[in-house]
Amino acid sequence: MSDTASPSGAAPQLPQRKKSKTGWIVGGIVVVVAIIVAATLIIVNVSAPKTAQADSAKTVTIKVGASDASQPYWDILKKKAAKKNIIVETVNFTDYQQPNPSLQQKQTDLNSFQHLRFLAQYNVDTGNDLEPIASTLIVPLGLYSQKWKSVSDIPKGGTIAIPNDPSNQARALFVLQAAKLIVLKGNKFAPTPADIDASKSRVTVATVDAAQTALSLPSVDGSVINNNFVRDAKIDPKSAIFADDPKSPGAQPYINLIVARAADINNPAYLEFAKLYHDPEVLKSVVASSNGTAVIVEGYSGTQLRALLKKIELQVKAAG
Repeated sequence: MSDTASPSGAAPQLPQRKKSKTGWIVGGIVVVVAIIVAATLIIVNVSAPKTAQADSAKTVTIKVGASDASQPYWDILKKKAAKKNIIVETVNFTDYQQPNPSLQQKQTDLNSFQHLRFLAQYNVDTGNDLEPIASTLIVPLGLYSQKWKSVSDIPKGGTIAIPNDPSNQARALFVLQAAKLIVLKGNKFAPTPADIDASKSRVTVATVDAAQTALSLPSVDGSVINNNFVRDAKIDPKSAIFADDPKSPGAQPYINLIVARAADINNPAYLEFAKLYHDPEVLKSVVASSNGTAVIVEGYSGTQLRALLKKIELQVKAAG
């Protein structure tokens, strides 16, 4: 028995364990590895989607309303756009009254089929605000006939078919006046058949849908036909017996356009598309598609074209 007794009721004490440095080291390594694995998973899970989103954001699809989507220059333009990560999809229209409502309703993103005068009339009539972002070309508006080889051959009392939409109708009347087939009363910005002085004119006019002007040729003495319908009907544009001069100062309202919604006039992809339209290879094909009759319009900024549009819109409003 020991001489030294324990205090009464005291709990027996276990000897203290000696601390191991190895345990701390192993534990630390496990924590570090866990942190590295977690960080790697976070990087993979977060970075991968961002990369995919960035890649998809670089490619833009643009739907363009046109009346000549089958022409070869569109294929050239699409290939050049693809190199800029722009996918161009054309939507073809055979009725001039359809592309602008389609653009306004966001079924398309741009359109390329109309001139300033046509767009001004549309905006005034509908209260919409479609706007040009670039110019394309001017094409002559020609008078064609299957019965007569020259204007002088057309008999007095003959009938000429003209488009019935206000802008092209007015231009057609100016063509007939320049050909000395009709005399217009007054000096109106947008004359109609009611402004023809019948007593001083050689011919009468019949208004038809623009798409029907070429089809009307067999039944009339002549027809004023827009260039795309001339092409669709496989008529040689150089066979026109008369045409206006696309290079004259008076042709400015008939500059054709690339048009967007007002909110999108500064869209970078749309502006790049407009720039690609003026690529020399594209323009060469555009002129070839018109059988050499198109006059390419350069030198107008979007701002200048929009100012011209506003001026013509005021003229349309004043004309009633």
